[in-house]
This record gives sequence, structure tokens and C-alpha cells, in this order.
Amino acid sequence: MATVLLIIHLFVTLALIGVVLLQRSEGGGLGIGSSQGMGGFMTGRGTANLLTRTTAILGTAFFVLSLTLALLGRGTGAPRSLLDSPPPAAAPTAPAPAPSVPTN
Repeated sequence: MATVLLIIHLFVTLALIGVVLLQRSEGGGLGIGSSQGMGGFMTGRGTANLLTRTTAILGTAFFVLSLTLALLGRGTGAPRSLLDSPPPAAAPTAPAPAPSVPTN
């Protein structure tokens, strides 16, 4: 399940990067999302609203998937240091035999 969520997380991340790069920044930026680049498909305002809404949805999905993956992977880590693991149980030792006393 974690692998499927990780792959979905990767696709959401790539889509979020693409949508953010398409948006027009205040200073002009890449300006790919402007109406001139869309060929008259949508107005500048409609494109901005669509990209803003898409960014919000993808951002929410990103955070939800991140938290879900963190919770799924929380208990799977094994101790990696000798100091992190409890000391091994000492094997019980048999009592030493009593010294034999020669009888005359």
C-alpha cells in the first residue's frame, strides 16, 4: 500500500511543480499561463482562477499524502545502532562443579 501511495505522491508532486510553473507571477515570471500562450482558450482571469484552484487541490493532496506516508512508515524502522537496541539477555551459566576431595 505504501508503494502505491508513494507513486501517487510522486505524480501529485510533479503536477504541483508544473502547475506552479504555469502560473503568472507578479513580476511576469515565466508567464506561460497567460491568455496569449493559451491561444484564446480561456481569458487571463479564468486561467488564473483555474490554476489557483488546481494548486490548492494539489497542495492539499500533497500534504495529506505526506502525512499518510509518515504515519504508515512510523513503526517499520529497526534500530540501527547498538545503543538503540536493548542489551542481549545473558545466557544462564551452570554452577561450577564442587572440587572433589580425595578420601583416604
